[in-house]
Amino acid sequence: MDNTGIRFSNTVHDTKELNILNYRNFYNGGGVAIGDINNDGLADVFFTANQGSNKLYLNKGNFKFEDISDKAGFRDKKQWSTGVVMADINNDGWLDIYVCNAGSMDNPSLRKNQLFINNHDLTFTESAAQYGLDDPGYTTQVSFFDYDLDGDLDCFIIDNSPISPNSLNYANQRDLPDADWPVAAVWKGGGDHLLRNDNGHFTEVTKQAGIHGSLISFGLGVTVGDVNNDGYPDVYVSNDYFERDYLYINQKNGTFKDELEQCMQHTSLASMGADFGDINNDGYTDIFTTDMLPGDDYRMKTTLSFEDINVYRLKQQNGFYHQYFQNTLQLNKKNGTFADVANYTGVSATDWSWGGLMFDADNDGLLDIYVCNGIYHDLINQDFLDFSANDIMEKMIATGKKEDLQVIIDKMPSIHVLNKLYQNKGNLSFKDAGVGWGITQPSFSNGAAYGDLDNDGDLDLVINNVNQPAFIYRNNSREVNHNSYIGVSLEGDEKNKYAVGGTIKIYRGAQVLTREVMPGRGFQSSMDYKVIIGLGNATKIDSMIIQWPDRSISKYFHPAINKVYKLKESEEKRYPPSPLQNAAVSNTVFDSVKTSFEKHTEDDYVEFFYERNIPRMHAREGPKAAVGDVDGDGLDDVFIGGTAGHPGQLYLQKKDGSFQKKEEKSIEQFIDFEDVAVLLFDCDKDG
Repeated sequence: MDNTGIRFSNTVHDTKELNILNYRNFYNGGGVAIGDINNDGLADVFFTANQGSNKLYLNKGNFKFEDISDKAGFRDKKQWSTGVVMADINNDGWLDIYVCNAGSMDNPSLRKNQLFINNHDLTFTESAAQYGLDDPGYTTQVSFFDYDLDGDLDCFIIDNSPISPNSLNYANQRDLPDADWPVAAVWKGGGDHLLRNDNGHFTEVTKQAGIHGSLISFGLGVTVGDVNNDGYPDVYVSNDYFERDYLYINQKNGTFKDELEQCMQHTSLASMGADFGDINNDGYTDIFTTDMLPGDDYRMKTTLSFEDINVYRLKQQNGFYHQYFQNTLQLNKKNGTFADVANYTGVSATDWSWGGLMFDADNDGLLDIYVCNGIYHDLINQDFLDFSANDIMEKMIATGKKEDLQVIIDKMPSIHVLNKLYQNKGNLSFKDAGVGWGITQPSFSNGAAYGDLDNDGDLDLVINNVNQPAFIYRNNSREVNHNSYIGVSLEGDEKNKYAVGGTIKIYRGAQVLTREVMPGRGFQSSMDYKVIIGLGNATKIDSMIIQWPDRSISKYFHPAINKVYKLKESEEKRYPPSPLQNAAVSNTVFDSVKTSFEKHTEDDYVEFFYERNIPRMHAREGPKAAVGDVDGDGLDDVFIGGTAGHPGQLYLQKKDGSFQKKEEKSIEQFIDFEDVAVLLFDCDKDG
């Protein structure tokens, strides 16, 4: 929308001191926060700027905003600001603004994060040091939430060091704290950090809580929510470059355990933004992460160079797990594990992507997916690397003179890319609806946030762009499709006024529409606290369940729709949490039992070395097996095929149902071969 009063552009210019060649996060852009900073019932908007002033716009109603940045205390600055979150840090019922800072490689004091305390008069006072929140690292984003359920908000910080990943040689020192790395001080300031709220002052508890604080954690996104429905918040960190992502599962005792490898089969490779949401309304949280895979053949061939099998194998050997160039949409299987359905649903390739948000854009009750795209100068463009950069290098060698910095940067392509908006059609099917829904302007977009800016019952969208005016999208879905909604604003207790961590569940027939009050989402951005839940063409709902941050529950049967409920924890009737809601889903058809079967050992044979054009390896499809009564005792026995160097194994079943391995010399003669098919049959017809 034009004529809103919002005139903001995150303008960045390369300089000799700081540029894309010596600071690789130079074009990562800024964030957006949406929240009601003056408690007038209208959501206001805050933008972070890398080289300019951060801006605060006061919502005047009817999609008109006033720039109050100067008088609010957000004037010219030297900090390189990145992420932003609105949270009530001092528990006075007014939203404060926490700004993350990075860049400033030669001045650590300018990297200190800032906390602007709300003075209740449209002004703010910077007070980060007073609260212990002035982290001096290269911070991308933070999230405030109550990880230990003691009632107050704690803080999770992701820092992203500017050290060259190539200089680390794929070293897996995941649990070596950033401060202990043998590198120059300018390269420190990375890793994840957990700060516990101790009566209003934040104390770092990273190591004792089980959080990786390593330099190799090039964190770009942090998302918090309850992924296993046990009532405790878990944390997902999306990491760029060679380090895998982290999924910290809350152990309910003040510690976390990174269980990603037990929960997921693979992740994105260069993970950017991340979000939690329930895409199929089954009551379980799913996870979306963005990466850099283009959706068309031309962009794919000109912007990417895929890892070869040697690099992939090296990363496997060094413990960096399975990572692939693609977005992932991890579907919660309700048993502590996830299945990536990004390719199946059509959302795996969106180009050089940053903020990824799951929200209901058309109020039909299904979460849609919005993705911010683009980078101002494409420094990994293959034509630039193969031709322009090579020509510049040859010229410098021939003349003995260094090329001017700006000449090199100007040779890098600068291509605007469309953002993506996928409509959830149900049954794990998404449609690229962006152009039809008004997402038509190519851009260099990074952070994005949603909120109901005009109080009409649908979610509007604000996007922060590099060297381009910010996008303000007014949502017209209520006028177009007349879908119903229900809105909820929660007020928590005295130490968590905005009920962060609270959950709203709407029961509608066989579906459960779940929304969690957790503002920090996507990439460097913060959503409005008022929750809007689309209901489609429903004229009524069965019930609404509120789980408050302390896990107590309030129940509302057949609440009226198309209105916003303002619910105060201290005034609502509450019940203890139901034991059933936290119970793990059990498999009632099969049970896993322990056996004496030995672990299969695959031989190290890589077909790509001999058949370069095959799309995948066929020699690692797992062991073949056959079942039959080998010894004629009426019990089925099992033969499991072998690989080169590890012959097949025969297991005879005993009367108690257990199996005992039987050594067979006749099998060992085939030790140099791989069994690709197994069949038990009566060859000599002796019965």
